[in-house]
Amino acid sequence: MAIETLYDKDGTMDALKGKTVAILGYGSQGHAHALNLKESGVNVIVANRRESANGQKAIADGFDPLPVAQAVAQADVVIMTLPDEVQPDVYNEHIVANLKEGATLGATHGFNVHFKSIVPPANVNVIMVAPKGPGHTVRSEFENGGGVPCLLAVHQDATGEAQAIAMAWAIGVGGGRAGILKTTFKDECETDLFGEQAVLCGGLSALIKTGFEVLTEAGYPPELAYFEVCHELKLIINLIERGGLNYMRYSISNTAEFGDYHTGPKIVTAETKKAMQQVLTDIQTGEFAKAFRGDYANGFKWFKAQKEADRTHPVELVGKELRAMMPWINPVEQEA
Repeated sequence: MAIETLYDKDGTMDALKGKTVAILGYGSQGHAHALNLKESGVNVIVANRRESANGQKAIADGFDPLPVAQAVAQADVVIMTLPDEVQPDVYNEHIVANLKEGATLGATHGFNVHFKSIVPPANVNVIMVAPKGPGHTVRSEFENGGGVPCLLAVHQDATGEAQAIAMAWAIGVGGGRAGILKTTFKDECETDLFGEQAVLCGGLSALIKTGFEVLTEAGYPPELAYFEVCHELKLIINLIERGGLNYMRYSISNTAEFGDYHTGPKIVTAETKKAMQQVLTDIQTGEFAKAFRGDYANGFKWFKAQKEADRTHPVELVGKELRAMMPWINPVEQEA
């Protein structure tokens, strides 16, 4: 079934007229939503620690950052852009007691609402607008007169205005210029987690590391291994982004395309698909959310150990040296 897609012409900003919108957090998504909505004529306030880097950025951008509880108490629409792991504690300590009856609680990702780490009261609207791009792109595209496609969902409609408010929010950040796709908290959350874990982050990172290990363990120079399994990914991804798999295959050599068809199914096998299906099952049943919340409660010990182990993986060490030879890629090295 085709997903319903809406544009600027299908809604208005009227539902936010006369309302105060509080953006909780001034990071990647927070700064983009705050500035785009403000420039769309919305009364926006920001909650962030003033002394932090993001708080100072908010001040430089013309906002007067408030404590979360104070911002929520003033707001008709509260948009959470904080990291998933901290949202439940912030919600319980500072948000729920200060939400007005008939207010709207907004999220940019369905994780906590869907998995019930946050359970809003019945007397508020609960909506989501999730741009399909990082915050700096949401901002830059808006400034250029365009927009980033957004997912929109209504989880709870307490006032009868939830859909209109969500549309106004999506239009206000530029989503209506590109396309606003209607979905649910469940579908956005579960597909997002699956994509991150099985393909975009988890699957890709594991493929890069394993490919590098196979080549270097066979005696090939690590520099060549890095170029072949990591550096050249961007070339392929750029082609796929522009025109899908067909355009990528059109653009590469016949040797590479033949190898694509001949060898790809040997790497991603029926067993790989079964593993992906189990990943999806663990997401759907809440097992992944349970593991994530449990490790966060334990100080993220497992998470930090994995981060440190991968930070010193040979593909990262040789990659750092090779990236330094290519200033045109604007290399950035994240040490911690």
